[in-house]
Amino acid sequence: MLSPRCFIWSVLLLLVLSPSVRGQHRNEVTATLDNKTKEVKITQRFTYVNTHGSGLSRLYFNDWNHAYANKNTKLAKRFAEEFNRSLHLAKDRERGNTRIRSIVDDAYAGLEWERLGNKDIIAIDLNKVLEPGESVQLFFTYTLKLPSAKFTSYGFHGNGDFYLKDWYLTPAVYDGEWKLYDNANLDDLYTDTAETIINFTYPSRLFLSSNFDSQSETTFPGGQYVQLHGVNRKNCEVILSGSKRFTTHVTGHGTVISDLESNKYDIVSQGLSINKITQFLNENLGEYPHANLLVSEFDYNKNPLYGINQLPPFIRPYNQRFQFEMKFLKTAIRSFLKETLFLDSRKERWVQDAIGYYLMIKYVEEYYPDQKLAGKLSKIWGIRGFHLAQMDFNEQYALFSMLTIRKNIDQALSTPNDSLIKFNQKIANGYKAGLGMSYLSEYLGENKVDSSITSFYKDYSLKSKVNANDFRESIKHFADKDVDWFFNEYVSKSKKIDFKIKRIEKSEDSISVVIKNKRGTNVPISLFGLQKDSVVSHYWFADIDTSRTVTIPRMGADRLVLNYDQKIPEFNQRDNWKTLNGFFASNKKLKFQFFKDTENPYYHQIFYVPILNFNVYDGVTPGLRIYNKTFLERPFQYDVSPTYSFLERTLVGRASLRYRKYHKKTGLYVSNYSFTGSTSHYQTNSRFSTLTPAVSLSWRPNDLLSNRRQTLLMRYRSVFRTVDPSIADEIDTEPDYGVLNVRYWDVDNDILNYTSWFLDAQHSSDFSKLAFELEYRKLFQSNRQFNLRLYAGKFLRNKTNSDFFSFALDRPTDYMFDLAYLGRSEDSGIYSQQIIISEGGFKSQLENPFANDWIATTNASTNIWRWVEAYGDLGFIKNKGSNARFVYDSGVRLNLVTDYFELYFPVYSNRGWEIAQDNYGQRIRFVVTISPRTLIGLFTRKWF
Repeated sequence: MLSPRCFIWSVLLLLVLSPSVRGQHRNEVTATLDNKTKEVKITQRFTYVNTHGSGLSRLYFNDWNHAYANKNTKLAKRFAEEFNRSLHLAKDRERGNTRIRSIVDDAYAGLEWERLGNKDIIAIDLNKVLEPGESVQLFFTYTLKLPSAKFTSYGFHGNGDFYLKDWYLTPAVYDGEWKLYDNANLDDLYTDTAETIINFTYPSRLFLSSNFDSQSETTFPGGQYVQLHGVNRKNCEVILSGSKRFTTHVTGHGTVISDLESNKYDIVSQGLSINKITQFLNENLGEYPHANLLVSEFDYNKNPLYGINQLPPFIRPYNQRFQFEMKFLKTAIRSFLKETLFLDSRKERWVQDAIGYYLMIKYVEEYYPDQKLAGKLSKIWGIRGFHLAQMDFNEQYALFSMLTIRKNIDQALSTPNDSLIKFNQKIANGYKAGLGMSYLSEYLGENKVDSSITSFYKDYSLKSKVNANDFRESIKHFADKDVDWFFNEYVSKSKKIDFKIKRIEKSEDSISVVIKNKRGTNVPISLFGLQKDSVVSHYWFADIDTSRTVTIPRMGADRLVLNYDQKIPEFNQRDNWKTLNGFFASNKKLKFQFFKDTENPYYHQIFYVPILNFNVYDGVTPGLRIYNKTFLERPFQYDVSPTYSFLERTLVGRASLRYRKYHKKTGLYVSNYSFTGSTSHYQTNSRFSTLTPAVSLSWRPNDLLSNRRQTLLMRYRSVFRTVDPSIADEIDTEPDYGVLNVRYWDVDNDILNYTSWFLDAQHSSDFSKLAFELEYRKLFQSNRQFNLRLYAGKFLRNKTNSDFFSFALDRPTDYMFDLAYLGRSEDSGIYSQQIIISEGGFKSQLENPFANDWIATTNASTNIWRWVEAYGDLGFIKNKGSNARFVYDSGVRLNLVTDYFELYFPVYSNRGWEIAQDNYGQRIRFVVTISPRTLIGLFTRKWF
């Protein structure tokens, strides 16, 4: 029997002589992990083989661990774009970096190298040109300072665990040009494959799991050693944990190492599910070529099943077997493809998404055809009536991919991975890719698409160079119809798909149907004939540029429906069907439904939900909101919200009609046309009502990741007031008035450098005025934040004799009724202390705070410690017939949640030391937001 050492050398000899690895890079790494310093000391010998047709004088290596080194890397900027300040505010001990001591060649001659700017790329200048077919050995000596895992889950964890991924230096890909990609927390490292041996030394009392093969495991006082080996691999993952979490499952189609688990799903059942999934992958892809498939909880948490994963365990609506299998299936497919198909995931990620999500759809259709998206909830009274509860599990792919399409922020599948907004990168584009393959499967036939995937995997598995065009050729090889539309339209563009049945003409035995292509996207469309709820015919029609008349047999159909099975991600399905039983029968039925639901194309849905509002004069106002907005945005929306004021014993509320028209993705991208009305009370027994027609135009830059938006708003607000006789003497203006308002604003909502400005013009019969506001927030490298706001306003004419329309220092009268005051007429008590930063923006309540000529103020603040800030305001206000007056105040701001919940404690102002004066509690000001829609925006902004 061979000794373990002899066996290892025999395997290595066979690998060296094997044609499959001849010409492959070879990588030998010796790494030692220090548990105390969180550092890995590495010596690395890399044999680089030039397999290209031209000589190379400079080589590039990926150093993705260095992405955590400072606040200017692409990773840090990506975090900022997603409103995540964790990496910017990180302490030095939490950051990762790579300290390179030396790089020498096989003659032990030092090599010149440089880090490209602030990139995660190292450029190495060779001492001589590396000709085609030649190789060179590079010797690296460097130390990795691992980052805290709180940023991306990679690095060191607080409990002593480690997760190493994309950690050592790997060669960038050269295919005529270098592919130099930074780490952007997208798990898409693009590197050449190599035969890699890692001699890894790590602390005792830790258990190691890896996607590489483990050999020569030994322990010694204070530590452990293992040799990790991989052939045709890109990078080695190492998971070190304080407990033995991973279990080895030997199945009929390979060995799986996994720590995925379900507390209520026993180990034996888990093994059976894993065996079923590995068999499914073997049948639909092929044999996994490596010894072990690593399926980890870490990997799953990076790309979870959205929907399932966001619910707490005690209310997840799926049975344990289905939940475990879907969790395992998604993670296993991702690992399977990542380890075997070496596509450029930064540029062509959609191919792996298309295969992976298609297989997930196929798995559910094969093993769980009756599974509902709402799971067990679909059977509960009060929920089962929702269209969402009736949807099949696989219908989620169309639902979530349509979410960004309806918002006009969808992006083509061919968009580079680092150019996708977060929702598209994490959810929508993957779902759209899988849905596209399912669409193609319906059009060509399931066997042809399945065969093309299996063939593609067989032909290109472990090949060092594979691209999307290879996948295209595999599909075309098995297709018996033209499929160029799939790649030229569906994959490469973000044009919307939208068809409708324009009209029909029927005879006893046939039907002529005019199908209109509303968007001009040239893709096939399916047409179904239904008799009651049964499908009696099914046809596909292609090459419909604008419209086309088709004739089909009637076959007893009483209804024709486009895209009945919803396999096509169509923009609007509400005009997809026609009845054959007369005009009145074609009218959709009304459906009144409690709470918002998903869109049901076969009903006119009207939703209602109880609401509760509050202000001082109306008190708590319960009511009913009636609207037509579904989970998916729609062009025309109405929203009527009547409420009852118990204090005034009358109806109040608001109503709105809005039509939204999207244009292009960038530039002028949307127009909004609206008409709103509202009525409420501004004082006891004193009502105000407003009517406002408005038009707005919005622009955005070419980079959809940018948070910059520009908007031009034009509106005319008519205000009607009734006044209680007891306060009639206090009202010194006409009760009714109208104001024409035009405002242009430009907002760049960046968490590190926030900039916003607007120019506002107002005109009415009694006055005309202009106002300008600039707001700037800067988060410095030192983690100190500075906030600056400038405001200036000037009356062009002013015929009023009161301050109702005047500029205000601290509490505008809000004659346009835009601001969410809890008590807008209060001048004492807690409600008078509410502040909305507008106009002058002062926090202290100074004497004579109004200006009927002009105003110019500056508001500034900076943090003292975390969310504790010092603020100061100063400015000039000018009234007609008097000199300009200098005003100022200062104090402490508790910036708990910017713009949502803040407290202001005045210290010193024109009034002197306010903090030492009587009734100081009445001088404290607060910002509070109670609008659910506004609060939800605080959490959803990072996704869109």
